[in-house]
Amino acid sequence: MSKGVATVAQVDEFDEIIDVRSPAEFAEDAIPGAINCPVLDDDERARVGTLYKQVSPFDARRVGGALVARNIARHLEARFLDRPRSWRPLVYCWRGGQRSGSMTSWMRMIGWDACQLDGGYKAWRRHAVQQVDEFAGGFDWRVVCGATGSGKTRLLEALAAAGAQTLDLEGLACHKGSVLGALPGQPQPSQKRFESGIWSQLRALDRQLPVFVEAESKKIGRLHVPDALIEAMRDSPCVAIDATRRARLEFLLRDYAYLGDDPQDLAFRLSCLKSLQSNETLERWCELARRRELPTLFAELIDQHYDPLYQRSQNRNYRRFAEARSYPCDDLRPAGLAELAGRVLADSGSAVIGPRR
Repeated sequence: MSKGVATVAQVDEFDEIIDVRSPAEFAEDAIPGAINCPVLDDDERARVGTLYKQVSPFDARRVGGALVARNIARHLEARFLDRPRSWRPLVYCWRGGQRSGSMTSWMRMIGWDACQLDGGYKAWRRHAVQQVDEFAGGFDWRVVCGATGSGKTRLLEALAAAGAQTLDLEGLACHKGSVLGALPGQPQPSQKRFESGIWSQLRALDRQLPVFVEAESKKIGRLHVPDALIEAMRDSPCVAIDATRRARLEFLLRDYAYLGDDPQDLAFRLSCLKSLQSNETLERWCELARRRELPTLFAELIDQHYDPLYQRSQNRNYRRFAEARSYPCDDLRPAGLAELAGRVLADSGSAVIGPRR
């Protein structure tokens, strides 16, 4: 590449990554770790785009040029005046065009070794999607299985605290995966940002060590797990948590306690099961939700919905589930999960990195 231009393979070589797209574009997805310094905000971008289509490219550039210059000056003064002479930023926009080119030119005139990303975000996105597919088949996956309420996500956290490599898909998706899995006050990211999070985590893992991941369906809330990844998981060895019903019910009452804060919302979520449960059953569950009788409600959900669904889906979707090593457990509190993580790691057949400090 010519001086001042970098490829997606060189992204890690820079001190800072600057996304000059509009805030709306940045909110949908961005290169992990990038900061947003828009040279056109959402309204300005819409205004320039309208001029381009309805008047002429020249009028659009005339108005846009003034706006871009003003915004670049503001960013330089507010965010970058303390950067040393040796600072090397990477700048990108949608496809490596005039927006990132303008910011890069000004930074290079100042004396920084700024580079523009060739092909912009679109080139990086293609690269990231391809790498996720390649990464998926390159790891020794250990799939944590267990009926709803078995503390699978919390076990992943305990495994990570003990030094094991993990991939927390539900954490990246901001969703617990079930019909009741939406998190209060935490909207799910876009599909693109979810996949970028997966890319960012996978590229940091050691392929010589196992990676623990929770058994998931193809969708986590409204997000889709990449096809290559879900297929690799479904063909990998499984670790089965065999928690007692009492421990599971206690865990659900702790981990989903917030559902009692909004009974109407809980009743609405339950109504989404209308294709799987009778009207009579759903009416009863919705009434339990409205009365905040979570112990009775969760017990019935375990027995009548989640356990039958689990037995069908795990045997069908995870091809090595039948040969999984089972781990009995009657305590899903933090200490019990830490002890369970120790047992799992002792049987994993591979060393781990060491406890996180």
